Amino acid sequence: MPCTMKAMKVLHVLPALVLFSLCQAHTDFFTSIGHMSDLLHTEKDLVTSLKEYIKAEEMKLAQIKKWAEKFDAVSEIAIKDPEGFLGHPVNAFKLMKRLNTEWLEVENLVLKDMSDGFISNLTIQRQYFPNDDDQKGAAKALLRLQDTYNLDTEKMSMGNLPGVIQKATLTAEDCFDLGKVSYTEADYYHTELWMEQALNQLNAGEESSIDKVLVLDYLSYSVYQQGDLDKALMLTKKLLELDPEHQRGNGNLRYFEYIMAKQANESIASNSGAVEPTARKGRPKDHLPERQKYEMLCRGEGIKMTPRRQKRLFCRYFDGNRNPIFILSPTKQEDEWDRPRIVRFHDIISDEEIAKVKELAKPRLKRATISNPITGVLETAHYRISKSAWLSGYEDPVVDRINARIQELTGLDVSTAEELQVANYGMGGQYEPHFDFARASNALRSCKQHSHLCALT
Repeated sequence: MPCTMKAMKVLHVLPALVLFSLCQAHTDFFTSIGHMSDLLHTEKDLVTSLKEYIKAEEMKLAQIKKWAEKFDAVSEIAIKDPEGFLGHPVNAFKLMKRLNTEWLEVENLVLKDMSDGFISNLTIQRQYFPNDDDQKGAAKALLRLQDTYNLDTEKMSMGNLPGVIQKATLTAEDCFDLGKVSYTEADYYHTELWMEQALNQLNAGEESSIDKVLVLDYLSYSVYQQGDLDKALMLTKKLLELDPEHQRGNGNLRYFEYIMAKQANESIASNSGAVEPTARKGRPKDHLPERQKYEMLCRGEGIKMTPRRQKRLFCRYFDGNRNPIFILSPTKQEDEWDRPRIVRFHDIISDEEIAKVKELAKPRLKRATISNPITGVLETAHYRISKSAWLSGYEDPVVDRINARIQELTGLDVSTAEELQVANYGMGGQYEPHFDFARASNALRSCKQHSHLCALT
């Protein structure tokens, strides 16, 4: 029935203009064979139009099938090990991109002639899709990982990342998108890296909807912004070889040549005999003074313990300082560091308890916040990339047992502590070095945000 109704709708729409013109010219068709023969020509035109419509729909369907096969192939792999799959930051970035942009392309492709059920389902689901900010955030996370772990751009694009099982590659279009995100942030260092990688993949013969001219346009400007006039001029000339009429390219070419000639004249006037190259900016100026040490620690390149200090670290069974609960069943304790003393307790929470905590926390996860040092208001920050949830002991016996166990192990009183916090970090997730304290007024605001019942004394 739906197919029949759709066909009827098509026939009603397609001949509308033709029949309108015929009605204006003639009436009482049955009274004239000649006029009726005109209708045969009209019908022939309609059949031709209908065939063209069918051909266009078949072409659309073929494209839709390609999308479906592409998404199905990725989904089949991902669903077998979701956490492992998303553990690869490229997979996480491409998931954001697929749901934010590529599924929109599919929707636009089939919108006019799709089933009402699919449209309704897609419309309902779209409210849960990532948006532009998610895609941008995922791109910036990839760049953050690249910097933190000193990752090579080409190796990242080929999916060769350390510590990951799944392998996912970046297309030239993906590289272009990463470069464009950097460009909007005036981060010309990363713009150059990723636009250059996109260009290399296009030059290697990769099929893409991205135009080399557009890539060269971004690339030449980002190189110029970093002070490399020679390279900017060379890239602009390549751009004009592909598109001699490119307005901005021609303007930039004249400007670069003017600047270089001016520098050469100034060099001769100062008797130096050569133009000193402008220093490259490298990575953008960072807000965090401890950035270098912070990233070294992430790479495992921080302070190394001497063999003498290492010998003082042990693993042991710990009875909680003669706590009756742990005398018969002591816990495993491992020394991680000596000054300051850091210890790790092993196998404190069972798999079942972990599963329960995750079950309680997942629906309540919200973007982690920081307390504004001036206003004290809780707000999100670019240097804290995670979501968190707060669980109270009275909500579930499992949470209450974990709190009691922490108290018994440490000898501390959890009644004056914050609620149990569950943190979930996303791709490139981080919390940069910060002061983990607050004034009384700020602590009260934070407390009200995190607890149902709260008092500050």
